[in-house]
Amino acid sequence: MEAGAASARGTQALHELASVYWRPRVDEHRLLQRGRLWTTVTIAHVVPFVAIAVLIVVLQPLAVAVSLIALAKAWLIPALYAQRGANVVRPKRRQAEEPERRALGLLGDLVDHDARDLYTETGLVLERGALGVWLVGEAGAVLVRPGRRRVFCYCVRVPEDQLPSADRTSHLLLALREDEAGFATVANLAFSGARWRLRRRLDRSMRPALAAAADAARPR
Repeated sequence: MEAGAASARGTQALHELASVYWRPRVDEHRLLQRGRLWTTVTIAHVVPFVAIAVLIVVLQPLAVAVSLIALAKAWLIPALYAQRGANVVRPKRRQAEEPERRALGLLGDLVDHDARDLYTETGLVLERGALGVWLVGEAGAVLVRPGRRRVFCYCVRVPEDQLPSADRTSHLLLALREDEAGFATVANLAFSGARWRLRRRLDRSMRPALAAAADAARPR
């Protein structure tokens, strides 16, 4: 089965939506709103530290060290947010070799050759959707938006903790294909921001997957 647009695969809403009934269903407009809100909150955290750094230098030029500490905190806050986003696709503890091998075979049946090779290299499955290009891991997913500049990182818990990693990835991939907007609604948003920030925090082995998703999200 070849990978395609996730939203075009499923026609049913995820039953997990009932557990988050208070959340509005994600769509293009709400994604834009969430991205802008995340940027606003980040700026609100960073600007005071920058202002303090400038004010300290103006009032007491000899207190440059304190000013530099404030600037470091201003840089660190977005980096910590990005780290939280990278953590959603961080590899978990692997099961025994044989169950993992069987699970990998089942996952391989769900995707095309290129996606299978990318998963073998990075541990992430690339899936194109209506909202952008997804990278699906075993405990979360990254959405690279059209235009490639912004990413959304979602944390998703698979109830069966003892499943092999490839089975957990398959579980999330199938849920995404069944209802892409529902998947983004149920999942917990861990980070939204610049793709380059996320790249700096990703494990090196996973960076080729982010590059491949960015290329797939390139305007044609």
